[in-house]
Amino acid sequence: MTQADRPADSLDPRHAGLSEAEARRRLASEGPNSLPDAAGRSWWNGILDVVREPMFALLLAASTIYLAIGELREAVVLAVSVIVMIAITMAQTRRSEHALRALRDLSSPRALVIRDGAARRISGIDVARGDLLLLAEGDRVPADARLQATNALSVDESLLTGESLPVAKSAGDSVYSGTLVVSGQARASVEATGPRTEFGRIGASLAGLESERTPLQQETGRVVRWFAAGGIALCIALSAYYVVARGEWMSGVLAGLTLAMAILPEEFPVVLTVFLALGAWRISRHGVLTRRMPAIETLGAASVLCVDKTGTLTENRMKLVDVYTGADPSRQRTLEAAALACEQDPFDPMERAILAAAGRVAEEQRASWTLERDYPFGADFLAVCHVWRSPDGTRRAAVKGAAETVMALCRLDDAAARGAQGRLEQATQQGLRLLAVAEAPLAGDPPADPHALEFRWLGFVALADPLRAEVPAAVALCREAGIRVVMITGDHPGTALAIARRAGIDERAGALSGPELARMSAEELAAAVRRVNVFARVRPEQKLALVRAYKAAGEVVAMTGDGVNDAAALKAAHIGIAMGRRGTDVAREAAALVLVEDDFGSIVDTVRLGRRIYANIANAMRYIVAVHVPTAGMSFLPLVFGWPPFLFPVHVVFLEFVIDPACSIVFEAEDPGADVMRRPPRDPHERLFGPQRLLISLALGLSGLAAVCAAYGVAAKSGLADGELRAFGFAAVVFTNLALIHATRSRDLSLARSLRRPNAALWWVTGLALAALLAAVYWPPMAAIFRFEALPAAALAWSAAAGAAGVLWYEAYKLLRPARRT
Repeated sequence: MTQADRPADSLDPRHAGLSEAEARRRLASEGPNSLPDAAGRSWWNGILDVVREPMFALLLAASTIYLAIGELREAVVLAVSVIVMIAITMAQTRRSEHALRALRDLSSPRALVIRDGAARRISGIDVARGDLLLLAEGDRVPADARLQATNALSVDESLLTGESLPVAKSAGDSVYSGTLVVSGQARASVEATGPRTEFGRIGASLAGLESERTPLQQETGRVVRWFAAGGIALCIALSAYYVVARGEWMSGVLAGLTLAMAILPEEFPVVLTVFLALGAWRISRHGVLTRRMPAIETLGAASVLCVDKTGTLTENRMKLVDVYTGADPSRQRTLEAAALACEQDPFDPMERAILAAAGRVAEEQRASWTLERDYPFGADFLAVCHVWRSPDGTRRAAVKGAAETVMALCRLDDAAARGAQGRLEQATQQGLRLLAVAEAPLAGDPPADPHALEFRWLGFVALADPLRAEVPAAVALCREAGIRVVMITGDHPGTALAIARRAGIDERAGALSGPELARMSAEELAAAVRRVNVFARVRPEQKLALVRAYKAAGEVVAMTGDGVNDAAALKAAHIGIAMGRRGTDVAREAAALVLVEDDFGSIVDTVRLGRRIYANIANAMRYIVAVHVPTAGMSFLPLVFGWPPFLFPVHVVFLEFVIDPACSIVFEAEDPGADVMRRPPRDPHERLFGPQRLLISLALGLSGLAAVCAAYGVAAKSGLADGELRAFGFAAVVFTNLALIHATRSRDLSLARSLRRPNAALWWVTGLALAALLAAVYWPPMAAIFRFEALPAAALAWSAAAGAAGVLWYEAYKLLRPARRT
């Protein structure tokens, strides 16, 4: 549809729309523009999840056995512990859900609406019935709406209808929530939101689908199954030993249950759920939204960071700084032609800068003239060309764009072409963005192909986009972290090299242009990506080829993008990063991460946080594996050596109340230190439960078990009473637990150095665990529950020494070996 075919104000945003007050009133009465939230489950569903956990069944079985043999006190204590476990699990789940819900709200599709007469970008969930929507190419329609005005609008409705071809739309037609604007522009009035939309009515069941498990969760699930299988076998063996050797079947079942509780690593899935959810929330505080959880796992392994120039490295704040004209046309004539070659309602910063510099004459000209033909920008036509008709019937074509495209349209002779090319190279070396400008008179109707027009060369308009102040330091930090920064831009090679030089990107290999890439074989491209860091005049589909080339070279690729045509490259990259401000909804949906402010510095912050999250998960898993070994070992070793057993279900529950917060609070809050970005990227093939990690974890656990077992054996022969001996062994296990927490906080820092690293949660857990231990040993009501007698101070000190002794070798190991990758 041309401008002559539609109302003069059809896409003009100057319409009142809803008032903010009325929009809030409708949202309050009709609800937000979203489907029912499956993650926001009731408290009853959360309790059912806990009831299905194996630990719940073990506690319930132990409580039942105690009740059957007349031990009412132990039965009540275990029953109360079940309630406490439910409360703790619910708190952890709610914490994770709140973080994820906040992220969903932030990363929901955006909408451009008119409120109180002004165009505003809002979250899709805040769209209200009656809102006026402004739609453009790449937008995801946020609600069902009736079109009021359109300009060459086509919509992909395959999500609803299954029809793969876009559907042309005109004023009076409906557009539906969830469909995609493929081309054109429109203004529409919202008629239905949330569950009342077509998508809401037929697709509400999607809200109940389970999200795909991340690779870490899948690996952890396998390890939990291995532990569970081994634990079951040991439990059966221990119970059988009791029955055969002692004839005590009830005690055998209790011993088996105790061992099962001690060996079951139910903390693994808790750690992943909490760490990934809170990690995504921490990343969001740095202006980056997480759309796909696996990206958090991959961030620490990123080795190549492919970024756009405009808006990422630069401020995306264009200013027209000069006009270079030929021998005859004037500066104002060139500016007017450049203004006529701008879109009706420009979004691009360069077009806005051109219109601002062209002044009132150009503005009045665009308002009074009629746009008859639009030759849009495309992969084979790197320019924008418009044909206008003046009120007196005169037609004029204006074009602006890449120098090579416009110079070809003007058919310049060799001398003029050399002069234009020299001016272009001189300006681009200064980092300026030059757009070539030309015009052509028309006697009749516009032709189908702009190459048929007789264009006259006018010159260049020069624009500058300042480099972001934080970029050089961020690029230097990436280089120090072993991450290679690559610029991929549609700009001129000279401009790209100048910006790369200022940003600190290695540009010694020069710039490769899109046409050069198109002529390369796969082997030549593979060689090029190993040495070149600046790619210019790159088409969107060539971004995908570059991503694949880097991946084939074994790199872990992070890629930024903003347009509809960038979606394939964003999807193909290991970590797709969409621009939040200037990016389309399609790019946001294809990406794993979304930059709220299109800021390069926030990408670097996100990589740092990704490394921190993975390091903390690895340390927490090391602790979990290690801490279960002495607990499980001391459940049956005293029986093997003929010593009095001292671990029963109530003792294991106490230990779990130390282990759980240590996993989900202490390690999650750990800061790996400033040197985390001075280490090379993590090997992408590194497994969380690789052989080396498992061996070190088991060695830590076995050394702790050996220290506790030796100390308990000595204490058993020292004449301590049964209650004192039981208290001594339990205290040694608790001190071993605390020693493992402190030792596994870091793979590299010694205990003395890591203690200087602040972590308030660590000291809260340590202090509360020690206070609870002292109460269990020395406060009679609690000591009676645990069947303890007060220990002599010297015996308590020896139990503490035994706990610390188990980690001494690991501290020596960290001091003697070189620092490793996180």
